[in-house]
Amino acid sequence: MKRFLSIFLLLFLLLSAFPVSADAAEFSGSLEAASAILIEPESGTVLYEKNADERRFPASVTKVMTLLLVFEAIDSGRLSLDDNITVSPNAAGMGGSQVFLAPGEVMRAEDLLKSVIIASANDAAVALAEHLAGSEESFVATMNRRAAELGMTNTHFENATGLDDTATDHKTSARDLAVASRELILSHPKILEYTGIWMDSIRDGAFTLTNTNRLIRFYNGATGLKTGSTAKAGFCISATAERNGTKLIAVIMGCSTRDRRNAEAKMLLDFGFANYEVFRSEGGSIEHIAITGGVSSEFRAVYPGISILLEKGSAARVKREISLSDSYAAPVETDGVIGMVTFTLDGKTIGESPIRAAEKVEKIGFAELFRRVAQKICAFS
Repeated sequence: MKRFLSIFLLLFLLLSAFPVSADAAEFSGSLEAASAILIEPESGTVLYEKNADERRFPASVTKVMTLLLVFEAIDSGRLSLDDNITVSPNAAGMGGSQVFLAPGEVMRAEDLLKSVIIASANDAAVALAEHLAGSEESFVATMNRRAAELGMTNTHFENATGLDDTATDHKTSARDLAVASRELILSHPKILEYTGIWMDSIRDGAFTLTNTNRLIRFYNGATGLKTGSTAKAGFCISATAERNGTKLIAVIMGCSTRDRRNAEAKMLLDFGFANYEVFRSEGGSIEHIAITGGVSSEFRAVYPGISILLEKGSAARVKREISLSDSYAAPVETDGVIGMVTFTLDGKTIGESPIRAAEKVEKIGFAELFRRVAQKICAFS
């Protein structure tokens, strides 16, 4: 049973790492987009998809992966927001959206970051890439390695910006962009402090940044994330939003106009918020669990929190049950599953959270057992 539960836990963790399809309410709208997907990021549940695995040019939505690597560098201490970065001639020469960096110009990492996030600046993206990896080419190699680690099987990047005039196979899919977006907002939620900015400035206020994502201003609950458009890609977006604790990611690729792209992202988000809600249960601990034959007579167990996507209006009916044995025999390991917290809705199991020992309990040895017996004899003599 212990081995079975351990295997179950492993499968649970693997499945929860990536978006998985699920039965969903029927989306009644019609999308012009060549491909699209709507997911709930905490569970990874796919709520709608259209040609979600089709490989397409992503334009500046590429920068979701660029930003993921930048935030990983910040969180690991390899990059500080206060670092001063010198702009190379290569970075300054980037076309498309830019903040007109000059060769040799020195700018704080945070200002370059804001330029990428808010204004989709290609020159700022390359300046950050070169600073972190030594060259854009080395940075792109890391982008592709990270994409592979995340299971983005339809993705190959050729640059850090999404510029595709000379690109031949700089392509990804709506599903893969959702995976990258999910990793970015869940592992590095600070990104949303920047993506939610409508207007800002750099160079001591001399240069204004206006968010390319108009949903931030005109859609209730919008939190980010990244827009993009080129002649090859059409108009694309990875749009994130949150209402009443429910988060959604809508990816649109290959629309004919900016307004159509935005409208279709709103349609998907509206569909998600109208039909679904997230039930959350915090993790916790269970004290004083009896154990026999151990160096301790009791131990403490813990279980993680859980998020479950439900049909709207049903979260209040969720019930929780904790399943544990009356007693356990030593030894007990921290990596073993000793019980389960089960969540049911109208009698049907909708989620489980594994219970594990918080500390290892060794089996008592003869020497320790003899010492305890002797101690008790002495106490009564």
